[in-house]
Amino acid sequence: MTEPDDPLGQWTGRLLRLGVGISPEAARSFVHDLYAKAQSDLDDERAEADFQREE
Repeated sequence: MTEPDDPLGQWTGRLLRLGVGISPEAARSFVHDLYAKAQSDLDDERAEADFQREE
């Protein structure tokens, strides 16, 4: 399930160890969605900072 260059694998493994009854697919999907949202929020913050610098 976890490949060496897989940034989500470690977090998926942690979630599986903490969550009772969660499937590996559901854990991976949750971690993927969380990672994507966090990345989107960071991109938005960077865009806002760039906009503020340009003004």
